[in-house]
Amino acid sequence: MTEHREKILIIGSGAAGLTAAIYTARANMNPLLVAGLQPGGQMTITTDVENYPGFADVIQGPWLMEQMQAQAESVGTRMAQDIITSIDGSKRPFVLTGDTGDTYIADAVIIATGAQARWLGLAGETTFNGRGVSACATCDGFFFRGKEVIVVGGGNTAVEEALYLANIASKVTLVHRRDTLRAERIMQERLFRHKKIEIIWDNVIEEILGSDEPMAGVEGARIHNLKTGAARDIPADGFFVAIGHTPATEAFLGKVEMDDEGYIIVEPGTTRTNQPGLFAAGDCVDKVFRQAVTAAGLGCMAALEAEKYFASQEDQAAAAE
Repeated sequence: MTEHREKILIIGSGAAGLTAAIYTARANMNPLLVAGLQPGGQMTITTDVENYPGFADVIQGPWLMEQMQAQAESVGTRMAQDIITSIDGSKRPFVLTGDTGDTYIADAVIIATGAQARWLGLAGETTFNGRGVSACATCDGFFFRGKEVIVVGGGNTAVEEALYLANIASKVTLVHRRDTLRAERIMQERLFRHKKIEIIWDNVIEEILGSDEPMAGVEGARIHNLKTGAARDIPADGFFVAIGHTPATEAFLGKVEMDDEGYIIVEPGTTRTNQPGLFAAGDCVDKVFRQAVTAAGLGCMAALEAEKYFASQEDQAAAAE
């Protein structure tokens, strides 16, 4: 067990955490980044990436995160392969505990632990991930231009995904297990008006259909009616799971202000939490956009705000002398 004494600690190694690391390292803060449960974040399970600025050709998500990490390390970021399990924010500096048993003492902390899409738990979600199965329409919708897709869910996320995909796909079939939607009324009205969207009520997904061939993908889904018990197959080239996301913020529960879904609350237009010196960036904060580029932007903001925080602390210390 080791005790690490740090000026700034970054938790999470996705786009937000690595961007924060690049900026804090360049500001001579000598950051230590704790990689977390999924080094590289959600981008490591994303195949083709076409919407990250700066690349005219399709790039791979894992490669992009490898490049971000290499850049962060090249400017002085140190990496720790650990998972933060608790934080004591009642005193300064912050005291954090890792799954390894190591203790991290830090004057400032940037939380960039991200969020994970909720899945249905079907075998086909793993089999066809990156080959027709997705949890992000804005990330992958482009690949289904002029094709038929299925969206599963009944909340705001599902309706937003269905409406977005309807501008790209030839047909969108929304499958919901109940006979009413949970989404906001105005969004439901837009959904019901759209001629390219069909809603199938009272049904659950029984199986994602597709070929076992290496280059083949989704071909449809078998649905099961909860009221009649009837099962039928519907054709589709894409299958989008839109039943929400779970932020990876369990370690900070009760230690920083969160909303009822577990997303960390920050001051509007900033990455500042209700704890001075504690910042949050990326998908553990952002439940709306959830893009690598917006996560990177928030990581940049957190780093710059941390720099200002230290400057204000030095000013206060100087004034007290």
